[in-house]
Order: sequence, then structure tokens, then C-alpha cells
Amino acid sequence: MPDRKTEIKADHNTENKSENGQCAETSHTYQEWLHYGKTLLQEQGVADAETDAWLLMEYVSAITRVYYAMHGREKMDEAEAQTYEGLLKKRASHIPVQYITGEAWFYGYSFRVTPDVLIPRLDTEVLVEQAELRILPGMNILDMCTGSGCILLSILKRHSVSGVGADLSERALDVARSNQKRIGVRGASWIRSDLFQNIGGTFSMIVSNPPYIASAEIETLSPEVRDYEPRQALDGRADGLYFEKTIAGEARKHLKPGGWLLLEIGCGQGIEMREYLAGAGYQEVEIIKDLGGNDRVAAGRTENV
Repeated sequence: MPDRKTEIKADHNTENKSENGQCAETSHTYQEWLHYGKTLLQEQGVADAETDAWLLMEYVSAITRVYYAMHGREKMDEAEAQTYEGLLKKRASHIPVQYITGEAWFYGYSFRVTPDVLIPRLDTEVLVEQAELRILPGMNILDMCTGSGCILLSILKRHSVSGVGADLSERALDVARSNQKRIGVRGASWIRSDLFQNIGGTFSMIVSNPPYIASAEIETLSPEVRDYEPRQALDGRADGLYFEKTIAGEARKHLKPGGWLLLEIGCGQGIEMREYLAGAGYQEVEIIKDLGGNDRVAAGRTENV
């Protein structure tokens, strides 16, 4: 470990005599390593430093909170400790913990993530919840800008429906395909498409978490988001509404009569998207807020024939 003020301090002497008389540093306990990790991340301005230090320890050592509570003063395996320190340094450089572990939890499922896809977020679960409120058996669903596939796969895992995930990035689609196997979902297919360019047929529901951050705001985001998440999954162009409006405008041609469009939107975009959907001919237009009281989902329905 580095020679620094936050260096882990052993409970006893930090040196032992080996058989050949040389000094050898003793290993350190889980508690000491966790304290070191938390302090290192805090010093580098990492939000949720304590949580991330624990998540990386859990990932490396495969221990639980219960095990840690009972065995925290035991020595950490040396190889695991070296791996842990390496991952801490990555996190200290603001690489998101999900990209380090290759895993993100969403809607109760563990999804594979890489820097080719946006990290699934708790706020997006509101979109899935709203889709579930409107789902009927046998529906077919299009997930535009699918990324990791977490939205579509979470829906298909819980309902007797089928779906298509579309994305411009073939690498993102590779991640989505791997998640289909990981989650154990049938009825999903994947297509590379620049929005609706390669989409044929009609759907009972279209869901999407498109890029909706205004271009000028990208540089104000945290380094975890700004420097490591895919820019094309974030940048909604000048006002952040380009993709939301484009999808809403084109979706009507791909929705069955009475079909639903559900879009994740950004904070403060609700009023404009409500007006846009209503002006585009959608009915039952609604703006749903997340648990924080922020605009999160814009919903509208095509006319029944």
C-alpha cells in the first residue's frame, strides 16, 4: 500500500521477521482496507465513497455484510487485497463503479454494463413501472435507444409480451444480447437502427430513454458521467429535446391504434413535451414525476379506430 497519511494501520506491529531475517509487512484486515478505501475515495472527491469502497470489496472478496460484521478483523487475502487496491485507484480516477465491476442492478435484476452503454439508473425504473401499468398480454413492444436492454428485458421478464430493442450502436446491442441470456428472457430481438430507419411494422407500445441532456450542459456533469458514459447516449442536442420530439413525431407511424408511447424525459421538460405530444395528436397525454418530484416520463396514446 502507498506511504500516505491515509495508509492502513495494522492492529499490531506492521513488520514481522521472516525466516531469513528480512522484514515483511503484515497483511491488513477487512476493516482496515475498507477504511483505507473510503478515505482514498473521499480525498479524491468521489461521491458515496463509503458505499463504493464496500461494493468493490464485496466484488473482490465475495463477502456479505453479515460476514464482514463477524470477520471484519480477520486478515484479507493478499491477492485479493492487491486487486482491491487496484480497483480503488480506478474508482479514485472517477471511473464509475459499475464499469469497474461490469454490473449494474436495475428493477431487481443484475445487468452487464460496459462503457458502450449508459449505466441503468433508479429514475428509469419509473418508465418501466408506467409501462407495466399499461401492458396487456400479447403486446409487442419497441424499445428505442435500448442500450443495455434493461428496460425491455425488465418488462419481458415479468409479462407475457414480446419486444424489439433498437440502437444505433452495435456494441450496445451486443451488451443487450448478453443481458438477454443473463436475465433469462425469451421473446426479445435486436436491431441496429438510427431511430426508426430500419424499423418495420407496428407496435402496441414504444418505450424509450433517449438522450435528453442539452449539449451545453454535458460539461457540467460529474466526471463519472461526462468522461466515461457514452456521449451519444447523453447528448440531446441544443435544447435536449431533439430525440424526444423526433421519436414522438415518428412513433405514430409505428404504433397500432390505441398504442402507447412512453418517453423518459429530463427535469423541467414536462410542460414542453406535454404540449408537443398533444399537438402531435396523442391522447391521454400525461407527465409522470419520479420520487424526487421531477418530470420523468411523458406518456401519450394514439387514437383508437
